[in-house]
Amino acid sequence: MITRIQGLHHITSLASDARTNNAFFTKVLGLRRVKKTVNFDAPDVYHLYYGDETGTPGSVLTYFPFPQMPKGRAGTGEVGTTVFAVPEGALGYWKERLATFNAGEIVQDTRFGEARLCFQGPDGEGFALVEAKGDTRTGWTDGGVPADAAIRGFHSASLRVRDGSAMGELLRFMGYDMQETAGNVARFTLPQGSAATVLDVETLPETAQAKQGTGSVHHIAFAVENRAAQLEVREALTGAGYKVTPVIDRDYFRAIYFRTPGGVLFEVATNEPGFERDEDRAHLGEALKLPAQHSHLRAELEQSLPPIVD
Repeated sequence: MITRIQGLHHITSLASDARTNNAFFTKVLGLRRVKKTVNFDAPDVYHLYYGDETGTPGSVLTYFPFPQMPKGRAGTGEVGTTVFAVPEGALGYWKERLATFNAGEIVQDTRFGEARLCFQGPDGEGFALVEAKGDTRTGWTDGGVPADAAIRGFHSASLRVRDGSAMGELLRFMGYDMQETAGNVARFTLPQGSAATVLDVETLPETAQAKQGTGSVHHIAFAVENRAAQLEVREALTGAGYKVTPVIDRDYFRAIYFRTPGGVLFEVATNEPGFERDEDRAHLGEALKLPAQHSHLRAELEQSLPPIVD
């Protein structure tokens, strides 16, 4: 069994418009844009990172805005709902705020005894806010949301699969324990983790496979402390028969990827070196940062990428 996973690191999704995306997550949800860079494999497309003040692992939501990409089709083999933690008593504030900003249909419910507010992002992606008891993380408050309501980071994510037992077996191997079930949803938690340690597995045997497009989650990433821990995890996964990529340098973390039995793309990312490696804390996310292999494209990209006005 793997013991080095610490919880969620980041979640990466697909969007249709960079400026709309930036406005929603910084102005509506009040997150901080901690990095403005480009897709390693498609440098004509932004890679935008949002999170807390420093982009702490477990708080970071990232997006690839592809202007010409068709809308995704929801289904199995993907992350269904990304859930953020907010302070107790904050859902009333968020219900009013989301309605003010016309954030689509807003539904309040309860899952596993926790009050939850469900809504959609600008491309129809599923989000929820949960009043998380005992979450002492500090939210970003310079985005217009007060400290007593600010998003702390991730609470959890739901994984939609046709075979919940196969996903459950993998999560147990990764150090998760199944805590409880409700209908077709099984909740897994990571006892040795720090924050963002909850995953809900939704078993949907009659639901078709998702088709990725705008509004889809591309992958979900799990945190490890450093490169040595990552190599331990990679060795354990390959030893268990998973096809894992070599370590890839993503500038702000090192990453490995593998496809789960249910089709969800998992990543394991290092906490180091972090988003302050090329910008100081006071100015995170302000300048366009380019991977070294794309630095020669700066003049072209600064002309072609849509300007993002804060």
